[in-house]
Amino acid sequence: MSEANNYVLVLYYSRTGQTAEMASQVARGVARVGGMEARVRTVPSVSPDTEASAPAVPDAGAPYCSKDDLKNCAALALGSPTRFGNMAAPLKYFLDSTGDLWLSGALADKPGGAFTSTGSLHGGQETTILSMMLPLLHHGMILCGVPYSENALNETTSGGTPYGPSHWAGTGDQQPLTDHEKAICQTFGQRLASIALRLATNRNA
Repeated sequence: MSEANNYVLVLYYSRTGQTAEMASQVARGVARVGGMEARVRTVPSVSPDTEASAPAVPDAGAPYCSKDDLKNCAALALGSPTRFGNMAAPLKYFLDSTGDLWLSGALADKPGGAFTSTGSLHGGQETTILSMMLPLLHHGMILCGVPYSENALNETTSGGTPYGPSHWAGTGDQQPLTDHEKAICQTFGQRLASIALRLATNRNA
């Protein structure tokens, strides 16, 4: 692995900021691993208005993801709010454009996983994460979740799953991430980065 691609791509879509905060916590976990860094990217919204278009550079927050960001990453953390138990359309739209990366096998044998935020506690946290794993499997990625050695999984009373980090945002005023949810996000990022580094070391041995 060259220094040019020694990063975990933390790719997310966020409507109200909760998934963006999760992405920040995942990136903190990545930063715990020496030799790896987090590259945080988002995707533009999609609109039924065919005349509408997003600016080339977002007004605030993370830059938009390019296919080169995805192609050259060492690992991928994919984040989205829940939309009827599935990922949000903007993220799906971006992934649907990556057929050339699938054809070339650019993401094969790289670790990847998913995280999500939901309005209701039982509003699709697990189904969203699991359905987000489907394109990762098609790309040949190695799925990564959160092991129960992370104590926050046993102690949380809000979000958090072994399939990947989750957050219960609430349906009224948006609830901030709990300490347990933050810990699970950080463990997830650290695990992705550690596995990516070990895989790269073994390839180069």
